Amino acid sequence: MSDSISVPPLATPTPGLPLPDDLHARFSAIVGADHVTTDDASLRLFSEDIWARSEHVVLLSVAPGNTAELAAVVSEANAAGVDIAPRGAGMTYTSSYVPVTDRTITLDMRRMDRVLRISPEDMTVTVEAGCTWLALNEALKPLGLRTPFWGPMSGIYSTIGGGLSQLNAMFGAGQHGTSSESVVAITMVLGDGRILRTGARGPDGDTPHYRHYGPDLAGLFMGDSGTLGIKAEITFRLIRAPAFEDSVSFSFKTGEAMLEALAEMARAGIAAESCGFDPGLTRVRMKRMSMASDVKTLGKVVAKEKSIGKGLLAAAKIAIGGRNFIPEEEYPLHITAEGRCREAVAADIAAARAIAARFDGAEIENSIAKVIRAMPFPAPNSILGPEGESWVPVHGQASLSTAAAMFGEIRAYFDSMQPVFDQHGIFNGFLFSSLSSTALVIEPVFFWPEGYRPIHEALVEPAHLKNLKQFGPNAEATAVVHEAREQVKAICKRYGAAHFQIGRAYTAYRESRDEAFKDVLDAVKAVVDPRGMFNPGCLGFPIRPAGE
Repeated sequence: MSDSISVPPLATPTPGLPLPDDLHARFSAIVGADHVTTDDASLRLFSEDIWARSEHVVLLSVAPGNTAELAAVVSEANAAGVDIAPRGAGMTYTSSYVPVTDRTITLDMRRMDRVLRISPEDMTVTVEAGCTWLALNEALKPLGLRTPFWGPMSGIYSTIGGGLSQLNAMFGAGQHGTSSESVVAITMVLGDGRILRTGARGPDGDTPHYRHYGPDLAGLFMGDSGTLGIKAEITFRLIRAPAFEDSVSFSFKTGEAMLEALAEMARAGIAAESCGFDPGLTRVRMKRMSMASDVKTLGKVVAKEKSIGKGLLAAAKIAIGGRNFIPEEEYPLHITAEGRCREAVAADIAAARAIAARFDGAEIENSIAKVIRAMPFPAPNSILGPEGESWVPVHGQASLSTAAAMFGEIRAYFDSMQPVFDQHGIFNGFLFSSLSSTALVIEPVFFWPEGYRPIHEALVEPAHLKNLKQFGPNAEATAVVHEAREQVKAICKRYGAAHFQIGRAYTAYRESRDEAFKDVLDAVKAVVDPRGMFNPGCLGFPIRPAGE
């Protein structure tokens, strides 16, 4: 695997090898010529993610319009001996879909964006893999329905297939776990173009309604970084949208105290979702946005409340509080509770207050919690720093009992590195959240003075981007960030932490698995993708030489 997958190279990537004979024409015959992309700018865009730019460039990009077209494209690619990099919104930072060979094509899944079937009778919804979380929620909202986990904060662009391949968390995750835990069934396209369907599927064989019918094969394809096949259609279970919600925010003196309190709240099962920050990330957020002056934000808050009076009161509190409601050098935690009745939600909020008090948490204005719920899927402007700096996270899912200690060790490492960070203009922060009743997410993020690239230009709002600096290349600072991320991964490994978005970045995944586990995983790979064409190198699978 090239070093450029770990550290974005400064050199211009080299073009890919010439296309195999008539491959362009064969793909065009399947999806239409308008859906086969070969222009240089697009191919270079599809050859980088938020962290890494590959030294390779994809041969072309194909955008199938339905499952049949997808299966035909995969079959043709397999026959031609090319590798496939499936891509959703392109928001990963672990090199999951960037090419690592000169014979790679991109599958642009965004055209498969339909909500195929909503069944209130069976409480299921089926979508194509390129559907965004925003589109799914908009389709369900008029029916008063929701998936238990209902999206990451990047849901305006993030696709459901990409989310399941990488795993994601946020809305609903505090009680319902990750996106994969709301799945009923999945339709996969395998390496030879065959279609695999999981779950109990009704008398017509095409009405999935229950996940478990013998071994749970759906679980094999969750978090696979796109290596075990291409997700085509996904069925989720539904719940009725909770009728009541409320939020509460606290500030803690230390990160360890905040994590201990959050762990206890997770054990109690009281938060639909949680979101905590360290002082560094709070400073970034406050520098990036002024909630007091953002009329759009305040309008969303007003609209979210049940009555205009309550909405205006909530917006007024946010406007008056401005940027000064979080004490400096403290750790804020924001949680939202939801339920079928007002009394149950009030009981959960009261329980959160009691837990926070045990760890010396002080209640603060719940402005951020309200804004997060009112604007759950904002434009992804935060993938750049407040002045245009590059941004990249690293993360680990720790057990409730070890999260505080793991954070303390990461924090101590950062403190030891502060002179080096200062020398290179690097600053960092932490994001914290909970996953059901068993895990906490600790996500350090880095900002450093390196310029944005085409992937950022494709995602950040143009009006926002024009106000940012273009710092240009900064190889020395980027190398420091790379090394710091590797040290964080090493700390996570010592605590037995898990990771989302494994891709090609979290090599401890395969190293941490026992031999029997790896044998089973490799046996599955041999059946679903015997030529190793899907995202070679991800999950530690080998990159096979051309011609094999």
